[in-house]
Amino acid sequence: MSIFRSKKKQNNWAVSLDIGTEFVKALVFEVVDGKGHVRGAARERQRLSDMHGGGVTDIHGVAQNCEKAIEAAANQVGTLPSQAVVGIAGELVKGTTTSVKVTRANPATQIQMSELQDIVNQVQAEAFRRARAELATETGQEEIDVQLVNAAIVSVVIDGYKVSNPMSYQGKELSVGVYNSFAPIVQLGALETIVRELGMDLLAVAAEPYAVARCLDEESADFAAIFVDIGGGTTDIAVVRNGGVEGTKMFAIGGRSFTKRVAAVLGEGFPEGEASKIKYSNNELEPEKAELVRHALQNDIRVWISALQLSLEEFGETDLLPSKILLCGGGSNLPEIRSALLEKGWIKGLPFARQPDVQFLKPSDVVTMVDETKMLSDPADVTPLALGNVGLDLVGEGTVLESMMRRALSGMKQ
Repeated sequence: MSIFRSKKKQNNWAVSLDIGTEFVKALVFEVVDGKGHVRGAARERQRLSDMHGGGVTDIHGVAQNCEKAIEAAANQVGTLPSQAVVGIAGELVKGTTTSVKVTRANPATQIQMSELQDIVNQVQAEAFRRARAELATETGQEEIDVQLVNAAIVSVVIDGYKVSNPMSYQGKELSVGVYNSFAPIVQLGALETIVRELGMDLLAVAAEPYAVARCLDEESADFAAIFVDIGGGTTDIAVVRNGGVEGTKMFAIGGRSFTKRVAAVLGEGFPEGEASKIKYSNNELEPEKAELVRHALQNDIRVWISALQLSLEEFGETDLLPSKILLCGGGSNLPEIRSALLEKGWIKGLPFARQPDVQFLKPSDVVTMVDETKMLSDPADVTPLALGNVGLDLVGEGTVLESMMRRALSGMKQ
């Protein structure tokens, strides 16, 4: 692995690492004038024992797969960056936006960084408490330690006036919405160990649904959508309202569940079942087999839709749900997914103003990341590009834990 032995420090280069249940996807990119130029891209299949439900179950096995994917991507350009942006997913990753409104004692003074820091600290303390309580309820374990993954200021309103950057403004009523995501320390520790085994610096860990929700160059304060990323082990959901990420959810049904069903009905092993599922998605499977698969998947799709309904219920408690659904991830290629979302029945009981429009996110939609490899064309490639987008403001900054507020504010700029 010569390129790993001859690694050079490249401050404006980084690796985007999407450690999925089915594949590790690695992008090598250079940051030029605020955009990420992808110069190398590769993927490596995971073993069934490496990952489960978006979480790492074999650290060393996953590290080897990451090394192979990164080496293949780095060899395309002849450069191995020293920094990595890594995605995290799984049912136990919790993300929500909490808003705090404060009345400023001196409205005529300009808003300073320290003032925002105090507000964000208040929000994070409450969000941390909620995340631990939610995990305790779901797992039955009271003492799960969690750690902050993402922090981003997603909205600031001063005296009823929405601003994109609050610094130096004056005003009396200051309302700040902060998105925070937390993950169990054991899950984060596994990713940190993997990056350490690779001999790289961990630039950032990003909750994947948050990264996907921030990947569009949408500056409109009215933008609203539901992002649905169907990976191998999980489905990740992010709800965006008024241009800001309101929250994220994940549930452990993904492409691997559908592959197991296809393999079972066709009497095949898992690898053959995966190949048959892909052929079915591309309308290339023999008609007799295709009919068997179509019938067998009906129940699995109903279960998936039920899990989606449950995940969206909480977001619909205070306001209407966005009437736009944006799909990505390898599992979204299954034709039954879009067909199920276009049916009217599933939205009954959910506060949609109208039947949601369903569209696919394409790699080209991530306009801040330029694919110079011409290899990224599938909805599954959106997530590693979105992770690269999260890292654009951080590349070259040097350490994992730069100022939390700098990151939080950079979330607004994206």
